[in-house]
Order: sequence, then C-alpha cells, then structure tokens
Amino acid sequence: MSSETLAGERDSHTRTSRALTITLVVVLVAELMNALDGSIVYTALPTIAGDTGATSAAVQWIAAAYTLVFALGLITGGRLGDLFGRKRVFLAGTAGFTVASLLCAVATGPGMLIAARAIQGGAAAVIVPQVLTTLYVSFDGAARAKAFGLYGLIMSLGGVLGPVLGGVLTGADPFGLGWRSIFVINLPVGLATVALAWRCMPESSDPYARRVDPIGILLCGSGLLLIVYPLTVGGQHRWPAWSVGMLLAGLAVLGAFIAQQRRNSSPLMPLSLFRGRAFVGGVCAQLIFGLISGVFLLTWTLFMQDGLGLSAAQFAPAAAAVAVGGMGGAMFASKLVVAQARRVPQAGALLVALTLAGYQLMVTAQGTGVPVPAAIAPMLALGCGFGMIGAGVAALALGQVDPADMGSASGVFNTAMQVGTAVGIALASVVYFVHAPAGSEGLEVTTAFAAALRYAIGAVVLMWALLFLLPGRRARD
Repeated sequence: MSSETLAGERDSHTRTSRALTITLVVVLVAELMNALDGSIVYTALPTIAGDTGATSAAVQWIAAAYTLVFALGLITGGRLGDLFGRKRVFLAGTAGFTVASLLCAVATGPGMLIAARAIQGGAAAVIVPQVLTTLYVSFDGAARAKAFGLYGLIMSLGGVLGPVLGGVLTGADPFGLGWRSIFVINLPVGLATVALAWRCMPESSDPYARRVDPIGILLCGSGLLLIVYPLTVGGQHRWPAWSVGMLLAGLAVLGAFIAQQRRNSSPLMPLSLFRGRAFVGGVCAQLIFGLISGVFLLTWTLFMQDGLGLSAAQFAPAAAAVAVGGMGGAMFASKLVVAQARRVPQAGALLVALTLAGYQLMVTAQGTGVPVPAAIAPMLALGCGFGMIGAGVAALALGQVDPADMGSASGVFNTAMQVGTAVGIALASVVYFVHAPAGSEGLEVTTAFAAALRYAIGAVVLMWALLFLLPGRRARD
C-alpha cells in the first residue's frame, strides 16, 4: 500500500473521529440545555411574578407548562425520529426550542410566557429521544458505554444545576436583562447546535416504520396527561377527588393504549421492547431514580436555603459538588459497565443510600447547626453515586435494544424519568410540606428534610433491588 493511500486513510479516520467527537458534544449540549430549562425558572419565579404581574396560578404554570408538554411528547418524539430521520427531527426540534426561548425572553405577560414555555417543552420532547438514538448508532463498545455514561450524568444533574444557574443569571442581571437572561442564553447555544449538527451529525431512521400512529399518539398523550397533570398540581390543592379520578382515568387510558398498540402493524411504542428483561428493569429503575431526584433535590434545595439560610449564590458550591462528583462517577462507570454490568449502578445505589443515611443522621442531630462545609462535602459522594447509576442504567437498559426501535425505546426511557420526577415532587407534599408548609424556616425545615430523607433512602433501596433485572455478566456490544 502506497504512502499516499495510508495518508489518505489516516486523514479520513481523523475526519471521522473529529465528526464523532463534535456529534457527541452537540447532542450532549442539547440534552443539557433541555435538562436545565425544566428547572432553571424556579429561582427566577419571584422576579418574573413581580415584573409581569403573574398570579400565583400563572407562576405555577410558568414552571409546569414545560414539564407537562415535555413528558407528554417524548414517546411520540422518539417515533418521529424513527420515521423521518433522527438528524432531521433533531434539527427541527432544536430550531423550535431556540425560537421558543426567544419568545420566552421577549414575553410581555404571563400568558405569552406560559405559551412559549409549552412550545419549549414540546420541542425538547422532540430533541431528547434523538440524543440517545444518535449516541447508539454513532458509537459502539466501550465508546458507547462512555457516551451513555455522559448522557446519564447530564440527564441526572440538569435538575440540580438549573435552579442555581437561574439564580446566578437573575442576580447578575447581565445587560440589564434580569430574568430574561435565563432564556437568552439558549439563543447562541441553540444556533451553534443547529449549525454543528447540520454538518457533523449522522442521519439514521427505522426502514421498517411505515406511518405515524395518530390514535396511539392521542391515547398515549391523553393517558400521560391524566397522570402527570394531577401529580404536578394536585398537591397544591390538597389532593381533591378530581385529582384521584384523573389518575385512575389515566391508568385506564394507558391500558387502552397498550391494547391498541398490540393490534397495530406500525405501533408508536413497539411492545416487543418489553420482552427484554434489561429494558423493563432499566425503565423501572429510571422511574424510581426520577422519584428520588424529585423528592431529594427539591427538599434539599429548601433545606440549604430555608433551613441553613443560604442564598442562591451561596448554594452554588453545593450544586457544583454534585456536578463534579457526578462527572467522576459517570466516567468511572463508563469504564467498568461493559465488563461489570449491573454491579456498577448497584454500587452507585449503595453509595447514594449510605450517603443519604449519614446525611439524615447529621441533620437530625444538628438541625440548623449543620456547618455549611459539612452540608456540602457529602454531595461529592452523592453525585458520584448518581453518576454511576445514570451511566450504568442507560448503557445496560438500552444497549441491547434493536436499533430500529431505539427512538421509541429512548422516548419510553426518558418518559419514565419525567413521570418519576413528577411522582417524587408530588410525594414531597406528603413527606415534606406536611411538616414544613411553604414559607417555613429554620428548625421546622430541617426536621421536615430529615423526614423526607427516610423516604428517599427507602426508594434507593427499592431501585437497588430492581437493578437485578439488568444484565449480570459482560454486556454485548
């Protein structure tokens, strides 16, 4: 072989490797942008309410509109990628998300802001399933495990970093934008993501997918709405009868959806996915992981700020500790998960359980006297455990899915996380707010947080048991 041929092959390999690296960065940045925007408004809500004159109900919907539409659209978004091409759908979703962010930034009143947030959530539901699918088709072996690990980390930590970033941007008031800066920041990121994805992201689709399933979309969306809506707002109304009725109706509609999918020649959600024990176990574990995130992250944020009296800026190092620990845990897990399989996320779950147990004992014993460094330091270990869980579950649950069904599988996997988070936030009204109503401070908050931690620990133990459904030996590439 001539030297010119060898040089050409090296150049081609270098270009391919560079394109794959850029693709990895692009889709993970898009995932982070979506994960942040679900929670970035929380710390800015008081400022938004004062500036726009939003009522308490409107403030609630500014936060909930994104989450609701996002959860409802994930399964459909995954199937759209299978049908029309993952790159094409990713580009359309990212462009829509960027435009919706601009509409949020220029909103003149709460109604416009709520509508723009709903559009954001819908666009995010289109983007996110394409991220996992693109990682699956672009990488294999250890590289895929590493990519899935980074994905799991970003998915897990977005909810932690969102409120901190929202508080920092709102407080810094860059260019006099105030709360609008939390949406303006998406504009350059979104435009850069579209440009780079257009150039480097590979295209893929399901060659056997024949058509959209409108009845399935209607049944799936209606069932999830009837479940997620009361979980989102029911606690604030003290769980009236209508909220329980909606939950039961939602389960019935989802039952009808499953029956319809069984008879469908081109289903929205192929039921063959659930024949794999690893996928079922991963989805169940992801649901519980979302619940843990919803209960712990909400109550921990309130503990740090209302219990220990930290400002949003002072709280930032604690969130950073979770992020740093999570990055380390995810990188560690991605190197071991191919050979060690479920032992990796199970070790992460044990680390989380032990850290939370120690944290609970410290808070119970010292109350508001917990030193700030002692409240922050365990977050490194907690983040590490979260990273190991997120990396391991994503890699093992999705690693053996048929590539043709990866879009649908990604939609189901992400929906489980969103529904679990909604359940966790709803449970917070039972395990936390019953002890510390809104506006509580000091010892009342620390007592409520210690009580909530017991439930979080129990959920971690349940998740650890569910992880036995994942592969216990060397996973296949």
